[in-house]
Amino acid sequence: MPVIVVANPKGGVGKSTLSTNLAGYLAARGHAVMLGDVDRQQSALTWLSLRPKPLPAIGTWDTHGEVVRPPKGTTHVVLDTPAGLHGKRLDEVMKLADKVIIPIQPSIFDIHATHAFVAELLAHRRSDKVKFGIVCMRVREGTLSAEHLRAFVDKLKVPLIGQLRDTQNYVHLAAHGLTLFDVSSSRFERDHEQWKSILEWVNA
Repeated sequence: MPVIVVANPKGGVGKSTLSTNLAGYLAARGHAVMLGDVDRQQSALTWLSLRPKPLPAIGTWDTHGEVVRPPKGTTHVVLDTPAGLHGKRLDEVMKLADKVIIPIQPSIFDIHATHAFVAELLAHRRSDKVKFGIVCMRVREGTLSAEHLRAFVDKLKVPLIGQLRDTQNYVHLAAHGLTLFDVSSSRFERDHEQWKSILEWVNA
């Protein structure tokens, strides 16, 4: 049962966007996926409560904000985590993680916070088999901030597995409990394309 953790010490960097869409992808593939939320804001679970019943099911379990193992019968787990993840809570999360996705935005504050966090993650992984990947979020191509972000990522010991553009599509989908993988409109073609490299890494 692969456990995919989405983590970053900063709030508002897109952790829930990645978590919910990844869970939606796995559900669309027919997996018994559980979306766990150890963030006190419970953003992922709020989104899950909006999800229309006819869509592929995404389960959850009551964590009470704690890191606990999912129920039996689960084939895949996506775990959304809180800002400020460190110490004992980070240890608990990393004991479960098989893969860790780190979202980062093109902001100098996010870059500095992520640099220290990556070092902490690498120090806490339970095995060399645990894989780490970075996803650049809300990227505007051709901007100086995007160039600075890529230059920073190139210096890290963690591979860049994808980048997602700055678009309101994710906001509109989330408002209805939907993911990119629940829709097939041409409006979302560019976004589907950007997810390909992320999903290749997830499935590897």
